[in-house]
Amino acid sequence: MSNLLIIDDDVASCRTLQLHFRSQGHIVNIANSSEEGLAAAKVSIPDVIVLDIRMPGKDGLEVLPEFKKVYPDTPVIMITAHQDMDSTITAMQRGADDYIHKPIDIHELDDAMAKALSRNKFVNGDMSVVNGAGAGLGNGTMFGSSRLMKEVFKTIGLVASKPVNILITGESGTGKELVARAIHDACLQSSGEFVAVNCAALVETLLESELFGHEKGAFTGAISKQIGKFAIADNGTIFLDEISELSLIMQAKLLRILQEKEYVPLGGNKPQISNARVIAATNADLSDKVKKGLFREDFFYRLQVVTIQLPPLRERKEDILGLVQTMFTRINRDMHRKIDRLSMDVIESFQSYDWPGNVRELENVLTKAVALCTGDIITREHIPKEICGWERVELNNSKTITEKTLDDIEKEHVARILEATDWHRGKACKILGVSRPKLRRMIKQYGIVQPAGIQYDEEEYFSQDIDERK
Repeated sequence: MSNLLIIDDDVASCRTLQLHFRSQGHIVNIANSSEEGLAAAKVSIPDVIVLDIRMPGKDGLEVLPEFKKVYPDTPVIMITAHQDMDSTITAMQRGADDYIHKPIDIHELDDAMAKALSRNKFVNGDMSVVNGAGAGLGNGTMFGSSRLMKEVFKTIGLVASKPVNILITGESGTGKELVARAIHDACLQSSGEFVAVNCAALVETLLESELFGHEKGAFTGAISKQIGKFAIADNGTIFLDEISELSLIMQAKLLRILQEKEYVPLGGNKPQISNARVIAATNADLSDKVKKGLFREDFFYRLQVVTIQLPPLRERKEDILGLVQTMFTRINRDMHRKIDRLSMDVIESFQSYDWPGNVRELENVLTKAVALCTGDIITREHIPKEICGWERVELNNSKTITEKTLDDIEKEHVARILEATDWHRGKACKILGVSRPKLRRMIKQYGIVQPAGIQYDEEEYFSQDIDERK
């Protein structure tokens, strides 16, 4: 049971919504002006506020900041008959949690209310994500307390001050450049710069000029002399990302600098020396490319004097919460926000998701969530469904159509409809053409389990005793 406050100068609309939400078991107070709404909120602090925009006197957009200042954790759903873009943008910028147009689609309002109540549901069951391990770490800082990452850190410590070439392998998004930077930063003897080059981003002729530099007139458009990345990284580190994309010709040219520490700029005839340490990275299997003749064997062995294998995030899930804390510190700073909590069902979903995009995907998800969040807690509505959705019912898809019974097919269909409607039983019943009691019996019969975190269907709860007698 929740305490709702509806503020609208349309008396009939207020009364209709009051009856609707009361039928769901909520306590519903109404007010017909912003001033009445502020007074009513003081008497009984609402769990959710439904606020009309256009009202005589102080309108909804004007009073919204006052509500958010006094009740910062209370979600506000704005409603309006005027579907203009400026009002929508202003409402969201001033702290509105959702925006519903008139004439009100009651299902849309129910969904918005469910999200708002779900957010409140987790206020006392969330996790602080800023004031913990990783807080205060800046951008570019690695985090990991898992056994696998401790091994990576140990290797970094062992090789940082040794003048050896290093190959970093691992899936896309695992943080290979961060490892390279950590090695560079930990090398006390390094007095030069860290220079990163993406080998897949440039065509071969431009890449050669980028790496080795060129003399004036070396090729069309070379109007002046330009030094290359190896010269810039002298006595420092050059990081060659996506090394597997190099052509055999470029591999041969780089092999010389790995062996002799010298190179010749394009258009030049005098060898130059570079003491840059070479760190390469790839998400490809270079040994397989060697077998297929796509990668030089001598170049491969020169690169991998030391190899650091970065584990995917799915193999070190114990690091996820620490990574979240570390990332939120930077994201909050960059976006001037103060998001400091995650709901427990989001945390559980993060732990169960496989993260094919690894740490980079996690960071992108958190950045988007902070951008969309209007309060101070990230809930499942801010997270993509493929990550924070609901566990799919295990369907027996190993059978061919001729092997499936009618019950098998019915179970699959019911499960898919429930999933497609976010377990909204009213919508599911309408699509399936069955009554609520019938749907409830099918769910029980087929053992279809409602995933954790789904808002309980209160309408079903209040109608259950009646339905069971039918």
